[in-house]
Amino acid sequence: MSFVPPPYPYERLDGLKKLAQRHEGGAIDCSIGTPIDPPFAGAMEVLAKGEGARGYPASIGSPDFRYAAAHWMERRFEVTLDIDQVAACVGTKEFVASLAQYLHLRSPDRDVVLFPEISYPTYAMGATLAGLRAVPVPMHYGQLDLAAIAANDVERALVLWSNSPSNPTGGLDDLEAVASWGRSHDVLVASDECYAEFTWKGRPRSILEHGHDGVLALHSISKRSNLAGVRAGFYAGDPEIVAFLRLVRQHAGLMVPGPVQAAVSRAYGDDVHVDEQRERYRRRLVMLSGALSGYGIEAPFPDGAFYLWCSMEGVDGWQLAELIAEQSGIVSSPGELYGDAGAKFVRIAVVQPDEQLALCASRFSSHT
Repeated sequence: MSFVPPPYPYERLDGLKKLAQRHEGGAIDCSIGTPIDPPFAGAMEVLAKGEGARGYPASIGSPDFRYAAAHWMERRFEVTLDIDQVAACVGTKEFVASLAQYLHLRSPDRDVVLFPEISYPTYAMGATLAGLRAVPVPMHYGQLDLAAIAANDVERALVLWSNSPSNPTGGLDDLEAVASWGRSHDVLVASDECYAEFTWKGRPRSILEHGHDGVLALHSISKRSNLAGVRAGFYAGDPEIVAFLRLVRQHAGLMVPGPVQAAVSRAYGDDVHVDEQRERYRRRLVMLSGALSGYGIEAPFPDGAFYLWCSMEGVDGWQLAELIAEQSGIVSSPGELYGDAGAKFVRIAVVQPDEQLALCASRFSSHT
Protein backbone atom coordinates (compact mmCIF):
# COMPACT_ATOMS: atom_id res chain seq x y z
CA MET A 1 0.00 0.00 0.00
CA SER A 2 1.30 3.44 -0.90
CA PHE A 3 -0.87 5.09 1.76
CA VAL A 4 -1.38 3.71 5.24
CA PRO A 5 -3.95 5.72 7.22
CA PRO A 6 -2.50 6.94 10.52
CA PRO A 7 -4.20 6.00 13.79
CA TYR A 8 -7.22 8.14 14.52
CA PRO A 9 -5.95 10.74 17.04
CA TYR A 10 -8.35 9.91 19.86
CA GLU A 11 -7.54 6.21 19.66
CA ARG A 12 -4.21 7.08 21.28
CA LEU A 13 -5.81 7.94 24.61
CA ASP A 14 -6.26 4.45 26.05
CA GLY A 15 -3.46 4.94 28.61
CA LEU A 16 -5.06 8.14 29.90
CA LYS A 17 -8.42 6.42 30.19
CA LYS A 18 -6.90 3.68 32.35
CA LEU A 19 -5.39 6.26 34.71
CA ALA A 20 -8.67 8.16 34.99
CA GLN A 21 -10.67 4.98 35.43
CA ARG A 22 -9.06 4.40 38.84
CA HIS A 23 -11.28 7.06 40.40
CA GLU A 24 -14.54 6.05 41.99
CA GLY A 25 -17.23 6.42 39.35
CA GLY A 26 -14.74 5.94 36.54
CA ALA A 27 -13.24 8.25 33.95
CA ILE A 28 -14.85 11.53 32.94
CA ASP A 29 -14.18 11.92 29.22
CA CYS A 30 -13.42 15.50 28.22
CA SER A 31 -11.21 14.55 25.28
CA ILE A 32 -13.73 15.03 22.47
CA GLY A 33 -16.08 17.97 21.91
CA THR A 34 -19.18 15.81 21.71
CA PRO A 35 -22.26 17.61 23.07
CA ILE A 36 -24.02 15.74 25.88
CA ASP A 37 -26.71 18.29 26.75
CA PRO A 38 -30.29 17.94 25.45
CA PRO A 39 -30.75 18.67 21.74
CA PHE A 40 -33.14 21.43 20.74
CA ALA A 41 -36.61 19.99 21.38
CA GLY A 42 -38.21 21.85 18.47
CA ALA A 43 -35.82 20.21 16.03
CA MET A 44 -36.48 16.77 17.47
CA GLU A 45 -40.23 17.26 17.06
CA VAL A 46 -39.76 18.11 13.38
CA LEU A 47 -37.34 15.23 12.88
CA ALA A 48 -39.86 12.76 14.31
CA LYS A 49 -42.38 13.73 11.63
CA GLY A 50 -40.06 12.38 8.91
CA GLU A 51 -40.81 15.23 6.52
CA GLY A 52 -39.02 14.62 3.21
CA ALA A 53 -38.10 11.00 3.94
CA ARG A 54 -39.60 9.52 0.76
CA GLY A 55 -37.77 11.29 -2.02
CA TYR A 56 -34.12 12.04 -2.64
CA PRO A 57 -33.19 15.38 -1.04
CA ALA A 58 -31.53 18.12 -3.06
CA SER A 59 -27.76 18.01 -2.58
CA ILE A 60 -27.60 21.80 -2.30
CA GLY A 61 -30.27 21.73 0.41
CA SER A 62 -33.96 22.56 0.28
CA PRO A 63 -35.04 26.19 -0.18
CA ASP A 64 -36.32 26.16 3.42
CA PHE A 65 -32.97 24.89 4.72
CA ARG A 66 -30.98 27.49 2.81
CA TYR A 67 -33.37 30.28 3.73
CA ALA A 68 -33.13 29.36 7.42
CA ALA A 69 -29.33 29.35 7.25
CA ALA A 70 -29.22 32.66 5.36
CA HIS A 71 -31.69 34.28 7.73
CA TRP A 72 -29.65 33.11 10.72
CA MET A 73 -26.50 34.63 9.17
CA GLU A 74 -28.32 37.92 8.76
CA ARG A 75 -29.70 37.81 12.30
CA ARG A 76 -26.45 36.79 13.93
CA PHE A 77 -23.80 38.55 11.80
CA GLU A 78 -25.77 41.16 9.80
CA VAL A 79 -24.62 39.39 6.64
CA THR A 80 -27.03 39.38 3.69
CA LEU A 81 -26.91 36.31 1.45
CA ASP A 82 -28.93 35.09 -1.49
CA ILE A 83 -29.98 31.51 -0.85
CA ASP A 84 -28.01 30.47 -3.97
CA GLN A 85 -24.89 31.44 -1.99
CA VAL A 86 -25.77 28.84 0.66
CA ALA A 87 -25.48 25.06 0.36
CA ALA A 88 -25.86 22.10 2.70
CA CYS A 89 -23.11 19.68 3.74
CA VAL A 90 -23.29 16.33 5.51
CA GLY A 91 -21.73 17.63 8.70
CA THR A 92 -18.87 20.08 8.43
CA LYS A 93 -16.12 17.50 8.99
CA GLU A 94 -17.05 15.85 5.69
CA PHE A 95 -16.74 19.24 4.00
CA VAL A 96 -13.37 19.98 5.61
CA ALA A 97 -12.01 16.59 4.56
CA SER A 98 -13.20 16.82 0.94
CA LEU A 99 -12.85 20.52 0.03
CA ALA A 100 -9.23 20.33 -1.14
CA GLN A 101 -9.97 17.35 -3.41
CA TYR A 102 -12.79 19.20 -5.17
CA LEU A 103 -10.97 22.52 -5.42
CA HIS A 104 -7.98 20.76 -6.99
CA LEU A 105 -10.23 19.61 -9.85
CA ARG A 106 -10.94 23.28 -10.49
CA SER A 107 -7.32 24.48 -10.08
CA PRO A 108 -4.99 21.52 -10.79
CA ASP A 109 -1.93 23.80 -10.93
CA ARG A 110 -2.24 24.51 -7.20
CA ASP A 111 -1.26 21.81 -4.73
CA VAL A 112 -0.82 23.44 -1.30
CA VAL A 113 -3.34 23.54 1.53
CA LEU A 114 -2.55 26.14 4.19
CA PHE A 115 -3.93 25.65 7.71
CA PRO A 116 -3.23 26.84 11.29
CA GLU A 117 -0.24 25.08 12.85
CA ILE A 118 -2.32 24.33 15.95
CA SER A 119 -5.69 23.13 14.74
CA TYR A 120 -8.30 20.46 14.16
CA PRO A 121 -6.41 17.61 12.41
CA THR A 122 -8.84 17.26 9.50
CA TYR A 123 -7.54 20.36 7.69
CA ALA A 124 -4.21 18.63 7.13
CA MET A 125 -5.82 15.23 6.52
CA GLY A 126 -8.01 16.76 3.82
CA ALA A 127 -4.85 17.71 1.93
CA THR A 128 -3.39 14.23 2.41
CA LEU A 129 -6.55 12.53 1.16
CA ALA A 130 -6.44 14.73 -1.94
CA GLY A 131 -2.78 13.90 -2.62
CA LEU A 132 -1.77 17.50 -1.91
CA ARG A 133 0.76 19.15 0.39
CA ALA A 134 -0.40 20.32 3.81
CA VAL A 135 1.54 23.39 4.99
CA PRO A 136 1.01 24.63 8.55
CA VAL A 137 0.88 28.40 9.04
CA PRO A 138 2.60 29.70 12.20
CA MET A 139 0.43 31.39 14.81
CA HIS A 140 1.26 34.71 16.46
CA TYR A 141 -0.68 35.47 19.63
CA GLY A 142 -3.39 33.05 18.52
CA GLN A 143 -3.76 34.45 15.00
CA LEU A 144 -2.46 33.28 11.64
CA ASP A 145 0.98 34.76 10.93
CA LEU A 146 0.29 35.29 7.24
CA ALA A 147 3.59 37.08 6.64
CA ALA A 148 5.43 33.88 7.63
CA ILE A 149 4.07 31.87 4.68
CA ALA A 150 6.81 31.15 2.14
CA ALA A 151 6.34 32.89 -1.22
CA ASN A 152 6.43 29.59 -3.10
CA ASP A 153 3.66 28.19 -0.92
CA VAL A 154 1.56 31.30 -1.49
CA GLU A 155 1.90 30.92 -5.26
CA ARG A 156 0.83 27.26 -5.12
CA ALA A 157 -1.85 27.66 -2.43
CA LEU A 158 -5.23 26.18 -3.28
CA VAL A 159 -6.95 27.24 -0.05
CA LEU A 160 -6.18 28.81 3.31
CA TRP A 161 -8.13 27.46 6.28
CA SER A 162 -9.02 29.76 9.14
CA ASN A 163 -10.69 28.57 12.35
CA SER A 164 -12.14 31.22 14.65
CA PRO A 165 -13.00 30.63 17.45
CA SER A 166 -10.20 28.11 17.37
CA ASN A 167 -10.39 24.45 18.18
CA PRO A 168 -8.34 23.80 20.32
CA THR A 169 -6.95 27.13 21.56
CA GLY A 170 -10.13 29.19 21.82
CA GLY A 171 -8.39 32.10 20.10
CA LEU A 172 -10.04 34.59 17.75
CA ASP A 173 -8.45 35.44 14.42
CA ASP A 174 -8.57 38.73 12.55
CA LEU A 175 -11.01 37.60 9.87
CA GLU A 176 -10.89 40.90 8.00
CA ALA A 177 -7.12 40.61 7.64
CA VAL A 178 -7.39 36.95 6.60
CA ALA A 179 -9.98 37.76 3.92
CA SER A 180 -7.89 40.66 2.63
CA TRP A 181 -4.78 38.47 2.43
CA GLY A 182 -6.65 35.81 0.48
CA ARG A 183 -7.96 38.30 -2.07
CA SER A 184 -4.62 40.01 -2.52
CA HIS A 185 -2.93 36.65 -3.25
CA ASP A 186 -5.82 35.06 -5.16
CA VAL A 187 -6.15 32.28 -2.57
CA LEU A 188 -9.57 31.06 -1.47
CA VAL A 189 -10.10 31.43 2.29
CA ALA A 190 -12.28 28.81 3.98
CA SER A 191 -13.35 30.08 7.39
CA ASP A 192 -14.47 27.35 9.80
CA GLU A 193 -16.83 29.17 12.16
CA CYS A 194 -18.63 26.29 13.85
CA TYR A 195 -17.94 27.69 17.36
CA ALA A 196 -19.09 31.23 16.53
CA GLU A 197 -22.11 31.02 18.84
CA PHE A 198 -19.71 30.44 21.72
CA THR A 199 -17.68 33.62 21.35
CA TRP A 200 -16.87 35.03 24.79
CA LYS A 201 -14.76 38.04 23.84
CA GLY A 202 -17.12 40.39 22.06
CA ARG A 203 -19.81 39.38 19.61
CA PRO A 204 -19.85 36.39 17.22
CA ARG A 205 -18.04 37.14 13.96
CA SER A 206 -18.00 35.79 10.40
CA ILE A 207 -15.58 36.33 7.55
CA LEU A 208 -18.58 37.16 5.35
CA GLU A 209 -18.93 40.46 7.20
CA HIS A 210 -15.93 41.55 5.11
CA GLY A 211 -17.35 40.65 1.71
CA HIS A 212 -18.21 37.46 -0.14
CA ASP A 213 -15.65 37.31 -2.96
CA GLY A 214 -12.93 34.72 -2.50
CA VAL A 215 -14.19 33.44 0.84
CA LEU A 216 -16.37 30.67 2.24
CA ALA A 217 -17.83 30.46 5.73
CA LEU A 218 -18.57 27.04 7.19
CA HIS A 219 -21.16 26.50 9.93
CA SER A 220 -22.42 23.48 11.83
CA ILE A 221 -25.58 22.65 13.76
CA SER A 222 -23.64 20.13 15.87
CA LYS A 223 -22.32 22.44 18.59
CA ARG A 224 -24.92 25.18 18.33
CA SER A 225 -27.95 22.96 18.97
CA ASN A 226 -26.43 19.76 20.41
CA LEU A 227 -27.28 17.93 17.18
CA ALA A 228 -23.93 16.39 16.24
CA GLY A 229 -25.61 13.07 15.46
CA VAL A 230 -27.81 14.39 12.64
CA ARG A 231 -24.75 15.38 10.54
CA ALA A 232 -25.69 18.67 8.98
CA GLY A 233 -24.09 22.00 8.29
CA PHE A 234 -23.77 24.55 5.51
CA TYR A 235 -21.20 26.55 3.59
CA ALA A 236 -21.80 30.00 2.16
CA GLY A 237 -20.01 32.83 0.40
CA ASP A 238 -18.46 33.37 -3.02
CA PRO A 239 -21.27 32.52 -5.47
CA GLU A 240 -18.93 31.08 -8.14
CA ILE A 241 -17.23 28.74 -5.65
CA VAL A 242 -20.54 27.68 -4.09
CA ALA A 243 -21.98 26.92 -7.55
CA PHE A 244 -18.94 24.80 -8.48
CA LEU A 245 -18.98 22.86 -5.21
CA ARG A 246 -22.73 22.39 -5.38
CA LEU A 247 -22.43 20.69 -8.76
CA VAL A 248 -19.45 18.47 -7.99
CA ARG A 249 -20.91 17.46 -4.63
CA GLN A 250 -24.18 16.61 -6.35
CA HIS A 251 -22.30 14.24 -8.66
CA ALA A 252 -20.70 12.66 -5.57
CA GLY A 253 -24.14 11.98 -4.10
CA LEU A 254 -23.61 14.08 -0.97
CA MET A 255 -27.07 14.77 0.46
CA VAL A 256 -28.38 15.74 3.89
CA PRO A 257 -31.50 13.60 4.58
CA GLY A 258 -34.79 15.43 4.08
CA PRO A 259 -36.04 15.02 7.68
CA VAL A 260 -32.72 16.32 8.95
CA GLN A 261 -32.92 19.37 6.72
CA ALA A 262 -36.39 20.13 8.06
CA ALA A 263 -35.22 19.74 11.67
CA VAL A 264 -32.13 21.88 11.15
CA SER A 265 -34.24 24.60 9.49
CA ARG A 266 -36.28 24.72 12.68
CA ALA A 267 -33.16 24.88 14.86
CA TYR A 268 -31.67 27.80 12.93
CA GLY A 269 -34.89 29.70 13.56
CA ASP A 270 -34.52 29.61 17.34
CA ASP A 271 -31.90 31.41 19.46
CA VAL A 272 -33.28 30.82 22.95
CA HIS A 273 -31.91 27.28 23.24
CA VAL A 274 -28.51 28.54 22.11
CA ASP A 275 -28.46 31.22 24.81
CA GLU A 276 -29.21 28.51 27.37
CA GLN A 277 -26.37 26.35 26.07
CA ARG A 278 -23.98 29.30 26.10
CA GLU A 279 -24.68 29.78 29.79
CA ARG A 280 -24.00 26.09 30.52
CA TYR A 281 -20.63 26.22 28.81
CA ARG A 282 -19.70 29.55 30.39
CA ARG A 283 -20.47 28.18 33.85
CA ARG A 284 -18.41 25.04 33.28
CA LEU A 285 -15.47 26.95 31.83
CA VAL A 286 -15.37 29.30 34.81
CA MET A 287 -15.59 26.46 37.33
CA LEU A 288 -12.95 24.20 35.79
CA SER A 289 -10.60 27.04 34.85
CA GLY A 290 -10.59 28.16 38.47
CA ALA A 291 -9.96 24.64 39.79
CA LEU A 292 -7.08 23.99 37.40
CA SER A 293 -5.51 27.37 38.10
CA GLY A 294 -5.75 26.73 41.82
CA TYR A 295 -3.78 23.53 41.30
CA GLY A 296 -1.02 25.35 39.41
CA ILE A 297 -2.13 24.51 35.87
CA GLU A 298 -2.49 27.46 33.50
CA ALA A 299 -6.03 27.25 32.14
CA PRO A 300 -7.14 30.73 31.05
CA PHE A 301 -10.74 31.38 30.13
CA PRO A 302 -10.87 31.22 26.29
CA ASP A 303 -11.92 33.98 23.91
CA GLY A 304 -14.24 31.47 22.24
CA ALA A 305 -15.33 27.80 22.00
CA PHE A 306 -15.82 25.46 24.96
CA TYR A 307 -12.29 24.20 25.48
CA LEU A 308 -9.62 24.98 28.06
CA TRP A 309 -6.13 25.10 26.53
CA CYS A 310 -3.94 24.16 29.48
CA SER A 311 -0.23 24.09 30.24
CA MET A 312 2.10 23.65 33.19
CA GLU A 313 5.69 24.71 33.57
CA GLY A 314 8.19 21.90 33.10
CA VAL A 315 5.91 19.23 31.62
CA ASP A 316 4.78 18.36 28.11
CA GLY A 317 1.20 17.75 27.03
CA TRP A 318 1.18 13.99 27.50
CA GLN A 319 2.69 14.31 30.98
CA LEU A 320 0.16 16.98 31.89
CA ALA A 321 -2.72 14.86 30.56
CA GLU A 322 -1.51 11.98 32.76
CA LEU A 323 -1.34 14.27 35.79
CA ILE A 324 -4.87 15.55 35.14
CA ALA A 325 -6.18 12.00 34.72
CA GLU A 326 -4.53 10.82 37.94
CA GLN A 327 -5.65 13.78 40.05
CA SER A 328 -9.17 14.36 38.75
CA GLY A 329 -10.35 11.47 36.56
CA ILE A 330 -10.57 13.73 33.50
CA VAL A 331 -9.52 12.28 30.15
CA SER A 332 -8.14 15.17 28.11
CA SER A 333 -6.45 15.55 24.72
CA PRO A 334 -2.70 16.23 24.62
CA GLY A 335 -2.03 19.24 22.42
CA GLU A 336 0.32 17.29 20.18
CA LEU A 337 -2.81 15.81 18.56
CA TYR A 338 -3.43 19.28 17.10
CA GLY A 339 0.06 19.81 15.70
CA ASP A 340 3.65 19.80 16.91
CA ALA A 341 3.32 23.42 18.03
CA GLY A 342 0.75 22.32 20.60
CA ALA A 343 3.00 19.75 22.25
CA LYS A 344 3.22 21.50 25.64
CA PHE A 345 -0.55 21.90 25.97
CA VAL A 346 -3.64 19.88 26.83
CA ARG A 347 -7.19 20.49 25.62
CA ILE A 348 -10.14 19.91 27.96
CA ALA A 349 -13.67 19.99 26.51
CA VAL A 350 -16.24 21.07 29.10
CA VAL A 351 -18.91 18.79 27.63
CA GLN A 352 -19.69 16.69 30.68
CA PRO A 353 -22.55 17.44 33.12
CA ASP A 354 -22.04 20.13 35.75
CA GLU A 355 -22.04 17.66 38.62
CA GLN A 356 -19.27 15.54 37.07
CA LEU A 357 -17.08 18.56 36.34
CA ALA A 358 -17.74 19.84 39.87
CA LEU A 359 -16.51 16.50 41.18
CA CYS A 360 -13.32 16.87 39.15
CA ALA A 361 -12.88 20.41 40.44
CA SER A 362 -13.24 19.20 44.03
CA ARG A 363 -10.57 16.55 43.45
CA PHE A 364 -8.14 19.26 42.33
CA SER A 365 -9.01 21.31 45.42
CA SER A 366 -8.35 18.38 47.73
CA HIS A 367 -4.75 18.23 46.44
CA THR A 368 -3.95 21.93 46.92
